[in-house]
Amino acid sequence: MSTTINNPDDLPEKPGVYLLKNVHDDILYVGKAKSLKKRVKSYFKAQLDDPKTRILMRHFHHLEYMVTDTEKEALILESNLIKKHLPRYNIRLKDDKRFPYIQITSEDYPKLLITRNLQHEGSFFYGPFTDVTSVRSILKLLKPVFRLRDCKRMDGPCLNYQIDLCPAPCSGNINKEDYQKNVDKVKLFLEGRHNEVLELLRKEMEQAAQNHDYEKAAVIRDQLFSLDEVMEKQKMEFNRSLDQDVISYAVNDDVVVVVVFRVRSGKIMGKEDFLMEGAQDNYPQEIIGAFIKQYYSGPRPVPAEILLPIKIQDEKLITQWLSEKMNVENPDKHPKNYAISLKVPEEGLEYRLVEMVTKNAKIITNHYQQARVALLDLKKYLNIPRIPRRIEAFDVSNLGGKMAVASMVVFEDGKPKKSHYRKFKLKTPGPDDYAMMREVLTRRYEKIAISGGKIPDLIIVDGGRGQLNIAKEVLNSLDIKTGVIGLAEEFEHIFIPEVSIPIILPTDSTALHLLQSVRDEAHRFAVTYHRKLRQKDLERSLLDEIPGVGPKRKMNLLRHFGDLNTIKNASTEQIAEVNGINKNLALKIYDFFHQEDE
Repeated sequence: MSTTINNPDDLPEKPGVYLLKNVHDDILYVGKAKSLKKRVKSYFKAQLDDPKTRILMRHFHHLEYMVTDTEKEALILESNLIKKHLPRYNIRLKDDKRFPYIQITSEDYPKLLITRNLQHEGSFFYGPFTDVTSVRSILKLLKPVFRLRDCKRMDGPCLNYQIDLCPAPCSGNINKEDYQKNVDKVKLFLEGRHNEVLELLRKEMEQAAQNHDYEKAAVIRDQLFSLDEVMEKQKMEFNRSLDQDVISYAVNDDVVVVVVFRVRSGKIMGKEDFLMEGAQDNYPQEIIGAFIKQYYSGPRPVPAEILLPIKIQDEKLITQWLSEKMNVENPDKHPKNYAISLKVPEEGLEYRLVEMVTKNAKIITNHYQQARVALLDLKKYLNIPRIPRRIEAFDVSNLGGKMAVASMVVFEDGKPKKSHYRKFKLKTPGPDDYAMMREVLTRRYEKIAISGGKIPDLIIVDGGRGQLNIAKEVLNSLDIKTGVIGLAEEFEHIFIPEVSIPIILPTDSTALHLLQSVRDEAHRFAVTYHRKLRQKDLERSLLDEIPGVGPKRKMNLLRHFGDLNTIKNASTEQIAEVNGINKNLALKIYDFFHQEDE
């Protein structure tokens, strides 16, 4: 389950990263914030100054977030997520404090550079690094070892060639294949695969000696010595390039959450969180141990190192199992019989990583606890037989009875379950909301009644007493017994069966806030689907039948005039004012519509 919210007031006042998403769960924008609540609330102002932000918020549906310890860590995480997901509205970062990367260029004879720009297609990037001085130190030590060129233009041997820092590919002193071998070694080294680099160099040195090429063997010997020095000096920096999973937990009454941060090549690449059922009475060592066994028993890759907040039970046995699993899955990535590490850090960066994951887990348990209180209150207020852990809500959307659609959204344990959402094209003629609601409920629950599927604990229909009565009739006809209510938007009245007076919950009630979230989600989902159908209908316009009017000109016409009737009543001169429409085409459009009238 993910930390998904719709209300920015629910965000913590802590640094972190937020992901703005559309109705299809696609990431629109990734941003970082010193205070998540303050930053995200700025998107919900009545008037947004930035046109791009206004466009972004037209597509916004919900958001997810991750908490970090500092704004700097949030910036690094933001950079990693943008690089991974390439969100539409992150073409350019607003913050210029990007962290440096090491770049291997995509040229025939690649160079090794420091960069903050990740837009170079075909290049390889390693990082980010928090300290540019440390990156410069790495390059200063690597370049003479692997002898990659440093020049901007390959226009003849330079000083670097004369002092043996470059093999001078500009003069043909080394071919592409041999030069690429050096590049490949740099890549292996920057990926943290140091032993593989050392082994390759040793084999090349032995081969050169067997071929009596003692000069080459001596050069490789010097490379090996230099490489040992680099590895020693940069040990702490490159240890962070290990693949790691950072696991921690939090307990709030009977809610237990475990969170995993995936760290790959020293970068936080993502977060997963899990609700552990039946774990509240167990010791933390048992909870984490049980989680690790279940989490890695599937297809998930096992990293070289797992950071934990505490020692676990059966640590030796679990370590052996995970090491065997990793060696089977990645026989080429690690030396034979490589043993993974289960580590409980006590200080430094890794300790802070575990603390950061623990902080995320605590925030999520608070969300679960609030949701659980809301669900218990709903059971009491609505007089339903079960705690409404699964809620299904329905809404109908149409335009004067045309293109009628309905939506069904699902919430489980107070959180959206988007994979279970459904949308319906309705067949009911005319603007009859009651008949439309009857159709969608019948289509949904007839299948469940026949197949014996899962019945929700609570059904919500958008509307008052009339819509509730329709829902009760459908459920009774199918012999389905469960909680059902109508929620009227105007005064937030809640209608329940067999009670004539609507229930009015306190405005600060968490139960009411949950119902509003479910109802609003159903409404948004229905309206989005209806707009999509209207857009498709718009695309099948009469304008498509006019020669010379393609998609771009059609949209220009519709934006300029607003609708088809206005275009039809426009003069040739008015049509010619539209961007992309010349006088000849304007005359064709005018004639087309007037011939239609005749």
